[in-house]
Amino acid sequence: MADKWKQTALLVIDMQNDFILEDRLTRVNGGKAVVPNVIKAVEIARQRDILVVWVVREHDYLGRDVELFRRQFYSPEKEGPATKGSVGAELVDGLVIKQGDYKLVKTRFSAFFATHLHSFLQSSGVNNLVVVGVQTPNCIRQTVFDAVAHDFESVTVIVDATAAATPDIQNANIFDMKNIGVATPTLQEWCETNA
Repeated sequence: MADKWKQTALLVIDMQNDFILEDRLTRVNGGKAVVPNVIKAVEIARQRDILVVWVVREHDYLGRDVELFRRQFYSPEKEGPATKGSVGAELVDGLVIKQGDYKLVKTRFSAFFATHLHSFLQSSGVNNLVVVGVQTPNCIRQTVFDAVAHDFESVTVIVDATAAATPDIQNANIFDMKNIGVATPTLQEWCETNA
């Protein structure tokens, strides 16, 4: 089992203040509720010597690197969501990047799009992914579908360590991911697994 964990990475996606805290423009309604489970998943990953990859958004202060539909939130007078160096771009309280972890900055939904994530994981010997974070119909789903397209041996989404705006949206997206072969355990089930 130890060998499988050495070939596994935990992707922690967008667990940043601007996507979690209640007073933020781009918060995910269910995001705050999953923070304890994300913290626990990171703890378990570290106990198993699983590589922890922090996938975060960090944008140019003018929003020149965000999707077109988001550019309205950025201007010289107003800091937009997840602006590089801002409090909003920081990880939510309780989550900390530690030595041996890896931080990947993305500017789109998928952690694979226009990043070096695939080559980094390959060179690290990773062929199994476990995914937690926000938001399920956007960044989680896009990353998971791209991981499947890249032929990772197994892709797992911890259902109660991911969140969407509503339970219906969460459930519909989990259903779709299950249909392409993605494992969808609860955190408790994943903690108890030996495979």
